[in-house]
Amino acid sequence: MKESFTNLCNKIYASARLALVSHLEYRFNLFMDAIVHLSFKTLVEMALWYALFTGFNKNLVAGFTRENYLAYALWAAFFSRVTTSWIYEHKMIEEIDSGTVNAILVRPISFYEFYLGQFFGYKILTSLIAIFVPLSCTYFMKLPMLVERLPLSLFLSFFYLIFVHTLSFAICSCGFFFNRVHSLTVAKNLSLWILSGELIPLDLFPHFLKVLLVFLPFSSGVFIPVAYLTGRIGFHEILLSFFHLSLSLILLSFISYFLWSKGRERYSGTGA
Repeated sequence: MKESFTNLCNKIYASARLALVSHLEYRFNLFMDAIVHLSFKTLVEMALWYALFTGFNKNLVAGFTRENYLAYALWAAFFSRVTTSWIYEHKMIEEIDSGTVNAILVRPISFYEFYLGQFFGYKILTSLIAIFVPLSCTYFMKLPMLVERLPLSLFLSFFYLIFVHTLSFAICSCGFFFNRVHSLTVAKNLSLWILSGELIPLDLFPHFLKVLLVFLPFSSGVFIPVAYLTGRIGFHEILLSFFHLSLSLILLSFISYFLWSKGRERYSGTGA
């Protein structure tokens, strides 16, 4: 069992290295994705919250100050970039649509493992570069942040990446049954924009709705790590998030495996 786990880690590591090499080859695209895109997104979201407080002429909204919401918008933009999966999800769908999935099926690595390694390699690289944007802004603007909580917030975010990738794997498996499943990706991304807390902090929703949204695993993508980092929630809440996310990942793994297995049974393998 130890040998098989080591073999799995080696496969994922090799796939991650492949992603690192391919993205480092196009450094300008990497810079635009990790720094420029994130910076513009951060400026827009922080400007909206600044305008909101200025327009209402209030010091507090739902018990939090303007600086706390600016810090939330700043780090929410970063964590949402970390947990975004649509690029590799589109690649996985295209592999099945075009038939090029055949080339991966004959390799000594599964389709899931291959793209999980690629996904993690890309996210680790962009996160290491992009994190300087929120860190520098937090320092110069003197925004609230508990720096000792950053490692656990990042760990939860990367654990959430496994859940997001498994969700993408389930969606791409639908490509065996339907044509043009890209619309599912769009619907998923729009849903996560709200459910994860990227659009607005989940604690601004009515209480009964907030409890439900925080209970769902999607809150672990943005709201929980950002709220923990900025002091909106405590250690108990982030531990519960790990628990809810683990249960959801187990359930989603069974669903995605079922869809993939049934899809493989009907797959003719006549593509490229």
